Amino acid sequence: MLTTLKNAFKIKEIRDKILFTFAMLVVIRIGSQLPTPGVSGEYFKNWFAAQANGAFGFFDAITGGSFINMSILALNISPYITSSIIMQLLTIAIPKLEEMQRDGEDGRKKIVSITRYLTVALALMQSTAMAVGFGRQGYLTSYNAMSIITAVVTLTAGSAFLMWVGETITEKGIGNGISIVLVINIISRLPEDLGNLFQQFVLGKPPATAVLAAVIIVAIIVAMVVLVIILNDGVRSIPVQYANKVQGRKMVGGQTSSIPLKVNTAGVIPVIFAQSLLQLPIFISSFAGYQGTGVWSEVLKYLNSNYWCNPSQIKYSVGLLVYMVLIVFFAYFYTSITFNPLMIADNMKKQGGFIPGIRPGKPTSDYLNKVLDHIIFVGAVGLTIIAVIPYIFSGVFHASVSFGGTSLIIIVSVVLETMKQVESQMLVRNYKGFLEK
Repeated sequence: MLTTLKNAFKIKEIRDKILFTFAMLVVIRIGSQLPTPGVSGEYFKNWFAAQANGAFGFFDAITGGSFINMSILALNISPYITSSIIMQLLTIAIPKLEEMQRDGEDGRKKIVSITRYLTVALALMQSTAMAVGFGRQGYLTSYNAMSIITAVVTLTAGSAFLMWVGETITEKGIGNGISIVLVINIISRLPEDLGNLFQQFVLGKPPATAVLAAVIIVAIIVAMVVLVIILNDGVRSIPVQYANKVQGRKMVGGQTSSIPLKVNTAGVIPVIFAQSLLQLPIFISSFAGYQGTGVWSEVLKYLNSNYWCNPSQIKYSVGLLVYMVLIVFFAYFYTSITFNPLMIADNMKKQGGFIPGIRPGKPTSDYLNKVLDHIIFVGAVGLTIIAVIPYIFSGVFHASVSFGGTSLIIIVSVVLETMKQVESQMLVRNYKGFLEK
């Protein structure tokens, strides 16, 4: 990785892209500190601190602290992420969008345009709900129409601006813009989280205990990063042979290729879906100001990650088991709607391709489904382990951090993908130089 960066900085074109990307990230971090006009930052910090649940911890992590600061970028790119997921699902459900996706570059541009409009609409809805819902409780310094409009416009514009920054990094920077914005937000919270771990387990402890604690913390983080890398790079290659055929006076075909099936086919989406589903009731109760007792209060504790793996309240760990089941379920669900073995089998048949030992058509589709079921399970188990380890240590040792397995998966995956893009740009540039010579 360091060698790749060193070689990249030797090439002016790529160096300029890296510096441009860095400049955009500096702008984002500055924007994360600028307060939203008319919003009481103290009120929101006190409200956030009073929440006895972990529903907002990950949200604050992916917004880089701008949410808890109620800055102009408080919503960050969460509306864009939500709209992108919605569009992916709608593309499968609506034939018109599916046809649009198959239209090549023109269709892709139309889908991107729809995603942008949907992002602005979601940001508008979220900012309005926050301004109106919290306004009377002290969220706004003065609760009137002008202050509500100001807050809504500012938060919506901030989210739209970040979407533009992400797309600009993709076009003029090193690529992978939205993902890089998300990663820089998560990374910005790491020093504070590591500082909390240091104060909690190392500072003020006997030397032997402090060293052991530091070694364990580093070992856990390194082990999780290595596991994410293995999971991210794991691929099952299915060999494909193309039959010989005559075109004009030439014999073509006879080539050997492969279908790469990633072990972690759904990426981090299953974890996000599972988290969102469990945290939705907590979000609604928090925004509604529910502080009651009874059955509903007990249900919220089962869904609340702060109560999981706590030896004194072990019964609430049932929620963790539900979380694990949901991750596996969404891994299969998301892969099933984004990966179509029947279509791949039909395309192979049309092109004269076949998997050695497997007949073309439906037998090929059945074979791909069988292989896919096995690797999805392996990937889902790996995702579950990475997602659950932080909750175990948080519950048993009461470690207080805003990042977890999901954050590490996002960071490692995006860094690896970005480095691959930089390497491919260097390779293309070398090819161009060779042709010019």
